[in-house]
Amino acid sequence: MSEHEVLTRIEGGVGRITLNRPGAIHALTTGMCRGMTEALLAWRENPAVKLVMFDHTGERGFCAGGDIRMLAESGAADGRLAREFFFIEYRLNDLLFGYPKPTLAFMDGIVMGGGVGLSLPCRLRVATPRTTFAMPETGIGLFPDVGGGWHLSRLPDQTGLWLALTGARIKAADCLALGLASHVVATESVGDLKTAILAAPDRAEAALAKASIDPGSAPIAAHRATIGRLFAAKSIEAILAGLEAEGSDWARDQLATLATKSPQTLKVSLRQLRLGRACATFTENMAMEYRIGARVVQRHDFLEGVRAVIIDKDNAPRWNPSAVSDVDEALLDTIFAPLPTDDEWTPIPETLA
Repeated sequence: MSEHEVLTRIEGGVGRITLNRPGAIHALTTGMCRGMTEALLAWRENPAVKLVMFDHTGERGFCAGGDIRMLAESGAADGRLAREFFFIEYRLNDLLFGYPKPTLAFMDGIVMGGGVGLSLPCRLRVATPRTTFAMPETGIGLFPDVGGGWHLSRLPDQTGLWLALTGARIKAADCLALGLASHVVATESVGDLKTAILAAPDRAEAALAKASIDPGSAPIAAHRATIGRLFAAKSIEAILAGLEAEGSDWARDQLATLATKSPQTLKVSLRQLRLGRACATFTENMAMEYRIGARVVQRHDFLEGVRAVIIDKDNAPRWNPSAVSDVDEALLDTIFAPLPTDDEWTPIPETLA
């Protein structure tokens, strides 16, 4: 990691973590995840740190995800560096989920993939009118990881599964309505709000309440009942059939979107969220997601999705299998199966935590 890709320091009573890779919209690298983990561990028992704040430099967004090119290059080889990234990133997600001190993330601009993994475990999650939230992984043959199996499966009315399968992009009003954001503030007030929190971290919630604005009506409200009904179906095939039968313009739009996604990843994501919903702990969910990630990153659909969307940009991936009906349960069982004992993901050892 370049020493400048993540800025970690204590300001007042705040442990401040600033993502500082603006040219890549702060896409996370292994070194960035390692640096954030080290800071969080150092601050756990430090009485000088009352609150941890995540923010970013630049104007484009908080975090667009992970270093997808690196993952694909590694996946095309032996996959070792990709697995290392997932291992360390998921430990960071798990550490944040159970962090004993108040945590706050400014979800300004683009918040996708790895950025979701950093922000959703935080107690305070601040969106702005510029916020664009999404988990777009099915479009590149990946899956909504970094805790998506836990977080998305617990959203109301199957909206998390809808987000996971379609990769839909939502704004601040929807984020607030679904509980993805705890507050919405005006973009122009973010600087003053940070100053107030740094000056009095024990009054962060009061400062947020004072700065909060009404983001307006949530567009998703018009479709929540339909999403809840259709996306509760037991299989991807049944979801698609329900959308076909619905026949509305909205349903046709969803079908058109889903037709562009990796059939393998659609089925992986459905099983992931259903299993994640049943997990007793976040740590259990992350172990499950690591098994998926360790395998999917070397499969055809991820390598092809990255080629089509990120490298060649022809947006014409050739998925294999090419149809949802050809993705059988045996393939999914292989992707979700336990890894050899020495290869399984584990949380940060208690001796370090």
